[in-house]
Amino acid sequence: MESIVSKALDNIDIQILDLLQKQAQLSNIELAKRVNLSPPAIHSRIKRLEKEGFIKTQVAILDQEKLGFDLSCFIFISMNIHEGEKLAVLEKSLKSMPEILECHCLTGEYDYLLKIVSKNRNDLETFTRKLYKLGITRIQTSLVLREIKNSTVLPI
Repeated sequence: MESIVSKALDNIDIQILDLLQKQAQLSNIELAKRVNLSPPAIHSRIKRLEKEGFIKTQVAILDQEKLGFDLSCFIFISMNIHEGEKLAVLEKSLKSMPEILECHCLTGEYDYLLKIVSKNRNDLETFTRKLYKLGITRIQTSLVLREIKNSTVLPI
């Protein structure tokens, strides 16, 4: 089977990826200095890493509390839906809900785990009602008291 990756990652690729995942705003000039390459070579490598899917996107991570999202929750959900077509409709609905930051399909007692944010308890209640309308039979909500670690940095 042919690999999707046209070229194996070398040490410089790994360094570039590690620097970008920690500080995506670094300029090509700054990256070039840190990995000892020219800015055009850095640009070419970044474009290749994007094309090959190693870099999915670059984003700004916002402060949710400063923006008024005072509640973070993890919601475990179960349902009686197990037909592929109905699950696809459900998952499309979940993807479209802006309150959901993450949605994971699970093994075990629950079918999905959602990480959501809301501004207050009323918004959380409204969101929970939307879930029940999707045919979800069981919901368990855990409120986040405080965040110990939140990272997007992979240990490469």
